[in-house]
Amino acid sequence: MFHLRFICGLILRVKILGIIPARYASTRFPGKPLALIAGKPLIQRVVEQCQRAKSLSEVIVATDDTRIWEVALNFCRAEMTLPEHPSGSDRIAEIAGRCECDAIVNIQGDEPLIDPAVIDAVAGALTQNEMSTAATRIKTLEELDNANVVKVVVNAAGRALYFSRRTIPYLREAASPVKYASQPPATSKNQLFHGASRSGNEQLAAFPFLKHLGIYGYRRETLLRLVKFPVSPLENAEKLEQLRALENGIQIAVVTVDYDSVGVDLPEDVTRVEEILTTARHR
Repeated sequence: MFHLRFICGLILRVKILGIIPARYASTRFPGKPLALIAGKPLIQRVVEQCQRAKSLSEVIVATDDTRIWEVALNFCRAEMTLPEHPSGSDRIAEIAGRCECDAIVNIQGDEPLIDPAVIDAVAGALTQNEMSTAATRIKTLEELDNANVVKVVVNAAGRALYFSRRTIPYLREAASPVKYASQPPATSKNQLFHGASRSGNEQLAAFPFLKHLGIYGYRRETLLRLVKFPVSPLENAEKLEQLRALENGIQIAVVTVDYDSVGVDLPEDVTRVEEILTTARHR
């Protein structure tokens, strides 16, 4: 399958690969890609969702483990990679370097419910941009204050200005202390907590905070150039590999989607995903 792009009246065939990096070693969930979810390995669930995307010419699992490679060969193309890659981007770049393609979409291997439409949106953004990703609106205070939920701010053209584990932007007015005439002076822990809660709700209402979703699109040459840069200062500080691109002048288009990721990080997440699948089947 080839994605068609129209330029100056010409129809160009564009080959976009969907590559899923998958590692067996995991501190919190060893062997996670092979964990069964409603009878199928996690990695198969991810692959099947990717195969539903209209923009991808092929789906490839990139792994450094023969156990994952052998299983993945049953339902898609699988490629072995070197074990010492520092990030998923470096792992997929090894595959991109030996494949003929125009672009790559990097899909997280722990999202069995990834929406194919999100993949297509990220791939589509590469028509006008050399790198792309996705984000969704933050709806809860828990996510707003969670350092594991990466936030992104964008410019008027929808390109990323910055990614951070901290809440960005900081809303100075919405975060100002809220005073209540009927309450005693701010000395009780209860009042302090109430004020902080009110401030957070005000922030959610005042600004469309965006949660970054861990999916990336790259033009092939951009990806191969990106992984040659050393780890950047901001990347090292926040432990966010996409900051390496921004620090080196690579713009990232951010498509806003009405989808929230449901990842499998821990063994107990398997049950949660199975419940979602069961509910979806009975609708």
